[in-house]
Amino acid sequence: MWHEKLGENMSNLTIQIDREVLRYARLRALKEGTSVNAVLREYLENYAGVHNKRLEAAADLLGLAKKTQSRSGGHRWRRDELHQR
Repeated sequence: MWHEKLGENMSNLTIQIDREVLRYARLRALKEGTSVNAVLREYLENYAGVHNKRLEAAADLLGLAKKTQSRSGGHRWRRDELHQR
């Protein structure tokens, strides 16, 4: 998931929720092998459209790569050529 790469960009969120709702949410999350925190994070990522934006950006990049006129001309780069300074 994308949030694993953010690390320091993570923010804490405090919410108020009925005690019983939280209890049942924790039990369900435990059965599903996750946590309430992870469920809420994924929900908010979807709600904010984060995944869609990343997919759109990847599609745009692939589209640009297909349109580009740059080609290697069949040349295969060697490691030492790539790292020459």
